[in-house]
Amino acid sequence: MNDEHKIVQQVYAAKEDVQAADRLISTYIPFIKTETAKFLKRPPIEGHDDELSIAMIAFHEAINGYSRTRGAFLKYAALLIRSRLIDYSRMEQRHSRVVSLDAPTGEDDKTLGETLADKREPHEEMAARDATRSEIEELTRQMQEFGVSLSDVADNCPRQQRTLDACRKALQYAGATPELLNDLLRTKKLPIGPLAAGSGVERKTLERHRKYMVALLLIYTNGYEIIRGHLKQVMKGVAV
Repeated sequence: MNDEHKIVQQVYAAKEDVQAADRLISTYIPFIKTETAKFLKRPPIEGHDDELSIAMIAFHEAINGYSRTRGAFLKYAALLIRSRLIDYSRMEQRHSRVVSLDAPTGEDDKTLGETLADKREPHEEMAARDATRSEIEELTRQMQEFGVSLSDVADNCPRQQRTLDACRKALQYAGATPELLNDLLRTKKLPIGPLAAGSGVERKTLERHRKYMVALLLIYTNGYEIIRGHLKQVMKGVAV
């Protein structure tokens, strides 16, 4: 009981302090790895398994979304990690072609998986991973200047198509209005009034999804090419 009370105190402190959140995540890396291993049915490999990164983001999300009414924190975090990993797995399945890697290619009895492995350049793959990690770290740092975290973006993402369409409309208007983007970077605040007036999107919609809008505008205006490429599959039609 005392241990659970201590964890709850740490979680509530982490809600208000980014450094405290980072320390809490570092402390519970073994827990995060264990929950990821349960999902993968094997230990996750750092720098290789995206699932571990998803689990860490989910743990951060659990910190921000936790309240005492949800019961034990670690149980809540474990459920959220599993939920996010399931979502990620389903997304990957939707975007992948259903081709068996065990299928023979007809070349020296090699399977498709072996053929792809032969053609893959390890140093290129490692460079791509390093570049992606660097972009995420830089984006996380920049968003902190605006009071936004990765878990905030996940929590603040529009859930209904109508709301998502409205946010897309506002993003398109902002992308075509340099003075709005300059105001965002200068004040570290979303210029909700001018954005609502110019885009025709209701002010309350922009206020409700402010952190989501800030993150997307930063991504689409600061050269995060890898992240932008990934988001194009989700935010189709946004020409920011």
